[in-house]
Amino acid sequence: MRVSDNANFHTVRDSINRSRSRMQDYQMRGATQKKLNVPSDNPIGAAKILEVRTDKVINEQLQTNGKLAEAFLNNSDHVLAELSEIMVRAKEIALSQASEASSNPGSRLGVAEEVKQLYEQAVSLANQRVGDRYLFAGYKTNAPPVSPEGDYEGDWGKIMVEIGRDVYINSNLPGVEAFNTRPEISRDARKYYEKTGDGPYSEQVGNGDPDIQAYEGPENVNAFELLGALRTSLLSGDTSGVRNTIDDLSEMHSHLVTMRSKVGSRIRGIQSAINTMERHDITSAQLTTRIEDADMIDVMNNLAKEEIVFRNALQSSKRLVQPTLMDFLG
Repeated sequence: MRVSDNANFHTVRDSINRSRSRMQDYQMRGATQKKLNVPSDNPIGAAKILEVRTDKVINEQLQTNGKLAEAFLNNSDHVLAELSEIMVRAKEIALSQASEASSNPGSRLGVAEEVKQLYEQAVSLANQRVGDRYLFAGYKTNAPPVSPEGDYEGDWGKIMVEIGRDVYINSNLPGVEAFNTRPEISRDARKYYEKTGDGPYSEQVGNGDPDIQAYEGPENVNAFELLGALRTSLLSGDTSGVRNTIDDLSEMHSHLVTMRSKVGSRIRGIQSAINTMERHDITSAQLTTRIEDADMIDVMNNLAKEEIVFRNALQSSKRLVQPTLMDFLG
């Protein structure tokens, strides 16, 4: 059976085009150093790469959330540490001025001024902020939570931040919890309930009526009221009042230490979540490399082989497609 010249031409053309296409493919892999350049190269691998990249973007946002929450909690911890030191110093003052034998009117007036400074420092610390957000104000982060008189003007809001897939953590500590040993029966809680009609205070007071006390137990200690009471006792020479503050100062110090422990556990939880996501990102990057990256040694070898094939195809085509008059007369 005679093979027509047209059939020979198409055979040669198809062979050269296939070889050229393979060469272009290897050249593209060599230029990009990737074996997956378009989805058609590996549809299943391309879908997996898209999934991994989507996860990476989500993880980056979650890590940003976690680091922001960690910054807020770290600053809260620093404030609580300084407040603890203030309570320790106030207790030292109370112990030194707790009896007539160890104090006199002049010394009490002098340390009363120091207690005033401690009080103002405590208010300043309670109004610390990160950027334009106050740390201890609950949801009311745009206004100072503690007034110069020591009244809490924030709320009970707990700002929840997503630090992992469906994993949320409280990124703040409301001041009503930080500055009161028993916030549910504190004056701050009463004021908040009377203003809003809701909140934890209503759970501790009979049917939400502020005049019906359902709580029975130790009284609340407020940090600012305590410092104010100590200063008043010093100014009035009331050594009995000074002595009465000693146990409350110890209790407030213990409460602040407990709050620091609570904040510390949250910080550790955030760090653990961030570390987990970082490990996940490393694993995903390794998977991406296996799917997407090209073996450059293999690419260069195949490219060299394909160049030889392409040249041979060109040489063969010269001998195969050489129409002459004798060919047509044969």
